[in-house]
Amino acid sequence: MGVVVSLEEALTIREKLRAESKTVVLTNGHFDILHVGHVDCLQRAKALGDVLIVGLNSDASTRLLKGEKRPIVPQEERAQLLAALQCVDYVIIFEETTAERLLAALKPETYAKGGDWAVEDLPETKAIAEYGVRIEILPQVPSRSTTDIIATILARYRGDE
Repeated sequence: MGVVVSLEEALTIREKLRAESKTVVLTNGHFDILHVGHVDCLQRAKALGDVLIVGLNSDASTRLLKGEKRPIVPQEERAQLLAALQCVDYVIIFEETTAERLLAALKPETYAKGGDWAVEDLPETKAIAEYGVRIEILPQVPSRSTTDIIATILARYRGDE
C-alpha cells in the first residue's frame, strides 16, 4: 500500500531510492472517479520499474484543466484511493497544471502516460528532454474514462437509458 507524501518528503525518498539503484516511474493525472482504465494504466506503469510515484492534480489545477464542475472527488480522497492500490508506492498532490516541476525535481527514469496522449502533445516534453527521462505511452482501455462515467450517470438518472 502506498503513502501520500509532500514533494519535499518525496525528494528525500528519491535520494534513498537512487542510492539503492531503484528504478522510479512517475505518472500523473486527475484520477477523479477511479475506474478500471486508471487501474490498468497504473499497473502497467508500475511494471516499468521498481517504484511508482503518482502525481495527483490538486482540486485547483483540476478545475483549471477540466472546468468548474470538476473534480467530483476531493483531492485528499483521490490521493487516499490511489495510495490504497497495491501498484502505487507514493502519491504527491501538486498544484501546477503540468507535471514539469515533479519531473524536474524527481528525475525519474521513466515517465508513463495513458494512451490518450501522444508524445509530441505532452506538455512536459521540455522537462523530459532536459532530464533524459524515458517516455512510455501506455495502452488505453477503450470507453473507460471519467467523462464517460459521468455521462452514463447523468443519462441513467435523467431516464435516457
